[in-house]
Amino acid sequence: MVAVLELLARNWAWVLVRGIFTLAFGILAVFWPGITLIAMVILFGAYALVDGIAAIAMGLRRHTGRAILIALGVLGVAAGLIALIWPGISALALLYVIAFWAIVTGVGSIVSGVGLTGDSGGRWLFILSGLAGIALGVLLLANPGEGAIALVVTIGVFAIAWGLLTVFTSVRLRRLSQEV
Repeated sequence: MVAVLELLARNWAWVLVRGIFTLAFGILAVFWPGITLIAMVILFGAYALVDGIAAIAMGLRRHTGRAILIALGVLGVAAGLIALIWPGISALALLYVIAFWAIVTGVGSIVSGVGLTGDSGGRWLFILSGLAGIALGVLLLANPGEGAIALVVTIGVFAIAWGLLTVFTSVRLRRLSQEV
């Protein structure tokens, strides 16, 4: 586990960048929730559309496994078009994706924190950020009907907390990088 800590310490700047972007997203979501929600749905729609087209193109060029790639591509194109044409339905679907993503990444952060040895302070920062992610996911799943704007503000508040914890973690990792 010392190797993981050394790797994180050597890459502390990337942890800092991640924290800063998370903070910026959180601030935008809290102060401009309507724009943030629309942007999230449009970005998802555009991504799914482009990814679907790319999967179809790759599937057409392959000799094996082409049916799966083409099917996934068609699903991606359909999801992208639905997101762009019916953003309300897409916002609810996106809520579930974000909720499950937050839970999975939260568990990952907790596992990383528990696996760290030799840095009890850094361990708790990882665990706290993981708990924040899991709490966000559970809250989103428990109250999906509270409204998309409230969802975005909630995501923003948690993103600010998560971003701050990530920035603090990067500072701690920077100190460790000088020791390693």
